[in-house]
Amino acid sequence: MNARIAEPPVGGTIDHILSLLPSLIPSAQRVARLCVERPEEVAAMSGADLAVAADTSAATVSRTCQALGFQGFQHLRLLLVRDLGASARETGPRADGTAGWLQSLADDMAGIIRTSLSPVDEEAFARAADAIVRARRVVIAGTGASGPSVQSLALKLSMNGRPCEAPIDSVAQQLTASVLGAEDVCIVVSSSGANAATLAAAAAAAESGATVVGVTGYARSALAAHADLLLVAGARYPVWDLGGGTGAGMVQLLLLSALQLAVAERMDDVAERARSAVREELLTLVEEPEDDGLDDAADPAASNVPGSTDEH
Repeated sequence: MNARIAEPPVGGTIDHILSLLPSLIPSAQRVARLCVERPEEVAAMSGADLAVAADTSAATVSRTCQALGFQGFQHLRLLLVRDLGASARETGPRADGTAGWLQSLADDMAGIIRTSLSPVDEEAFARAADAIVRARRVVIAGTGASGPSVQSLALKLSMNGRPCEAPIDSVAQQLTASVLGAEDVCIVVSSSGANAATLAAAAAAAESGATVVGVTGYARSALAAHADLLLVAGARYPVWDLGGGTGAGMVQLLLLSALQLAVAERMDDVAERARSAVREELLTLVEEPEDDGLDDAADPAASNVPGSTDEH
């Protein structure tokens, strides 16, 4: 039985299960999938009923629940009942037409944000933020659908006084990671935790002795093997979801934004000075240009240029 008992926040039980599901053996995966896909039915089942539905044994149901971090099936069942009750209270009628569709999408995204960070290990998160603050050098690696999140994190860290590097090219990421040292941090971002190019950068960083912070949707993915600190969120919303990765992208950005905010809080005055400098620079970019007085239409001398009609 796991020493750390899982207690996901309201609405976060399915996210927690999904973050661990790929690491389970096939029979246990069948049990977990039923909990994810048919939570209303599972909430009304006994352990024996679930075993029959999953074509396995009652002992496998018990071991699956423990592998997921729960005390047993009754603990898991109670959490599902809790989440289903909360969801029923929040669900209201939706208007027809475009307005209703847009509101529905907004409500769905709000639900994603509310529960998406429940699988994150708080201790690992705090240690990751501390390591980034102390690091001599910070490199961020991630390709494919994770690329925009990587560049966003790099910009936010830099604007808050924590210089970092985020090469766009995957080969450049791997080569840069390979020359890091024990005083450095490499943040590796991959929703699946299985992107080959990203894993190569993670392996290079680990081999070089750097602290590797893995950001993924799955707690026991291939990325976890290279990570000293693992931050897990977003397994419910893979890149192939109906929104074309909208859910996964939002969760990833939310987690990385939270990490950046934690770093900024730890840097205090440095971050505030950096933000002040950014604000001043932004004002120079958006302020209206001064009138240089060279508008020909308003310049009396314009009528005296050679060839003007006044000379004829």
